[in-house]
Amino acid sequence: MPADRGESTISMEPLLVGESSRWRSTLHDKALELVAASARLDHSLPTGIAGGLARLVRSMNCYYSNLIEGHDAHPVDIERALHADYSKEPRKRDLQLEARSHIAVQSWIDSGGLKGRAASADGISEIHRRFCEELPDSLLTVENPDSGTRHRVVPGRWRETDVAVGRHHAVSPGAVARFMDRFEAVYARLGKMDTILAAATAHHRLLWIHPFADGNGRVARLMSYAMLQDAMGTTGIWSIARGLARNEPAYKDRLEDCDQPRHGDLDGRGALSEEALAEFVGFFLDTCLDQVMFMERLVQPAAFVGRVTRWAEEEVAAGRLAARSDRLLEAVLVRGELKRGDIEKVLGTSERTARRVTSALITQGAVESDSPRAPLRLGFPVKLAHHWLPGLFPEPPSERD
Repeated sequence: MPADRGESTISMEPLLVGESSRWRSTLHDKALELVAASARLDHSLPTGIAGGLARLVRSMNCYYSNLIEGHDAHPVDIERALHADYSKEPRKRDLQLEARSHIAVQSWIDSGGLKGRAASADGISEIHRRFCEELPDSLLTVENPDSGTRHRVVPGRWRETDVAVGRHHAVSPGAVARFMDRFEAVYARLGKMDTILAAATAHHRLLWIHPFADGNGRVARLMSYAMLQDAMGTTGIWSIARGLARNEPAYKDRLEDCDQPRHGDLDGRGALSEEALAEFVGFFLDTCLDQVMFMERLVQPAAFVGRVTRWAEEEVAAGRLAARSDRLLEAVLVRGELKRGDIEKVLGTSERTARRVTSALITQGAVESDSPRAPLRLGFPVKLAHHWLPGLFPEPPSERD
């Protein structure tokens, strides 16, 4: 039985930025701004584009969340993993498997599998179980840096050993269940606005408890993603993970600041600093808003259509796509979906030529369809992201391994 040293759950208070806190109104305004910007982004996308873009953003979210942990699997390799095309190099293959598992969890979240349970103990345990159960053995073993002993990570199970992260010594392993019960009691039944703020506060407090032997960072980011989805009805077309990865030093510094004890009578009423927690919430919301605005700029209709059609024109000129491919892509973009029977009319060509143009674009992943007779919609292959959505990912590697 893991040791429980009897720590009081009061030691992780405050769990929320209080209603009477002097920081509350500023954070409330930031949350309202985020809700408005996210809704504006959702409504700006033509029908048929949001689903494909959300699949691409899953790969982006996976890439940046794993990158924060020092696991660098390029999105092109992640996309290959989704098609069971794995590297022969063991470490690279393991990271591909990890990425595939991460995307599967987010897909499950996006389909409503965690709805209403994002901040519950069983929901968080299930995130961890789903993420870890398909990982290779090499990624399911952790080493204690002080003792050198190695422990196996059990998917979905609370840790059974002591752990220190930097200067923070997490609660004893036997106390984890008690602390997670308190965590759920506070975070799982909040209203929408409080849940948006708690996506940040719960993020730190989960890492402070450090409930699992490994994988806590990924689980915390997926939990926060799911909390925002529940509260805001987001469609998965922007990602906090990219912003956190691009500001990793500030992200980790602010998390560490939240471990500090309360500084005097003006710093809340809990054992930990409310001011530091409020500053992390502000940083988190600012990062979310920055990522929403980044995606909004990328998918502005005129600029986005221009980048896609310019890519198609260059591919036609290079002989990699059939003539008039740019015209077909533009029609798909403008309409959101293009019925098969309209393709010949759009291109002004014969049925045979229309099939050839369509087939080449499907092979490139530029368009996709549920069946040979279903309408065409825009595809979002990772290999084209740097042409269509520059800055979303780093440039793809020039050569395969």
